Amino acid sequence: MKRFERLGQIRRLDPVADALEIYRLSVAFEFPWDYTRALELALYRTYAVPSIGRLLARTAELTERTQKRYDDTALLLDTVVEHGFASEEGRTAIRRINQMHRSYDISDDDMRYVLSTFVVMPRRWIDAYGWRRLSRHEIVATTEYYRTLGRHLGIPAIPETYEEFEALLDAYEEEHFGWDEQSRRVSDATLDLMASWYPRPLAPLLRTATLALLDEPLLRAFLYTPPGAATSALVRRAVRTRGRLVRLLPPRRAPHFARQNWEIKGYPNGYRVADLGTRPVPGLRGCPVRSRDGSAPDVVE
Repeated sequence: MKRFERLGQIRRLDPVADALEIYRLSVAFEFPWDYTRALELALYRTYAVPSIGRLLARTAELTERTQKRYDDTALLLDTVVEHGFASEEGRTAIRRINQMHRSYDISDDDMRYVLSTFVVMPRRWIDAYGWRRLSRHEIVATTEYYRTLGRHLGIPAIPETYEEFEALLDAYEEEHFGWDEQSRRVSDATLDLMASWYPRPLAPLLRTATLALLDEPLLRAFLYTPPGAATSALVRRAVRTRGRLVRLLPPRRAPHFARQNWEIKGYPNGYRVADLGTRPVPGLRGCPVRSRDGSAPDVVE
């Protein structure tokens, strides 16, 4: 197989009717490392919205059980990518996500914003650091994939195009990003988790490198001191160089899913999708409440 042969395969598919297949090819074959990093960043930047950051701090999942929360989130989302919306595994994963979300007062606006990060941040990351830019087919398919996921999660008024998702994300962050002490705690715990994946002496260097990849609005919202311009340029150049090197490698012949990532540490003996995630206890840590009367469906048929 030649380096761009799979891109040709993607372009022969219908970006709406075949959205799941295109997205799976892009995530599991073309850009598995980049999608992992981009989706980490997508979820991380939501902490800078105080209503989201405070809720995550109250649940303590990202401050006291950070690795488990990271693992469960990645595995639940990736189960749908690997097996599809109609599969038993995919339906179970969506049901677990909905059961957890229903336990808290999460506004529709915040839910739409989080969904928009999944659509927009991978495109921005891959265009900046990937071995090639995303094709229009992949952009449209990604948008359609997450529109479908959003419907399964009961999110109303979902944007219809990538451009609408991007406008939503930028406007929401401009209006809502801001300092919050509890959000900063969640951010610090997440940075500590990422550093823990590597030898301890490297932790300060890794924290600086991570901050160098964050944009100015995020740094400002968390009151982080930005790394120096030379440091930021060096880190970003290194990540771009990785992308150029990947371009020279043979194309991946076997899929790579999130469950295969070495950063997933909590299930050395395997896991059941139905056991992933949290089961909030009524009356504890802000649970259970729901901002609207109607519960999101377990699975949209």
